[in-house]
Amino acid sequence: MPPHVDAIVMMSGPGDRISVALRLARERRAPVLVVSRSENNAGPCPTAVPGVKIVCFAPDPGNTRGEAEFATRLAKRYGWRSVVLVTTAEQDTRARLIMRRCYGGSVYVVAAPLPWMQLPYEVAYGWGALFKSLFLVRDC
Repeated sequence: MPPHVDAIVMMSGPGDRISVALRLARERRAPVLVVSRSENNAGPCPTAVPGVKIVCFAPDPGNTRGEAEFATRLAKRYGWRSVVLVTTAEQDTRARLIMRRCYGGSVYVVAAPLPWMQLPYEVAYGWGALFKSLFLVRDC
């Protein structure tokens, strides 16, 4: 990841994504933090980070593609040329693939830690979702 991007986009899902996203925001790596709040990540929107605009949203559809579509609409509206996605290593490839299908700017990924107990399920789910993204649902 470069020292500065136009926005930090935290994808919804397991792992300590919010801590990683907030750390990047506090380090002033981007002026905007976009936080996906889906059904499995429906806590309150993060508190203010000085000098950083925080946007929370519920993706529609409630998946990685819905998150990428929303982030792309914001990017077009505000002229973003680069974003960093905060996700886990198991979602990294799929999130990057889908975001690049929707968004023409530079896409970077920072992986948040995942508890080892969740690893088997997330790896299995991630492979299935990646297969779907590669071969079945190829649009943005």
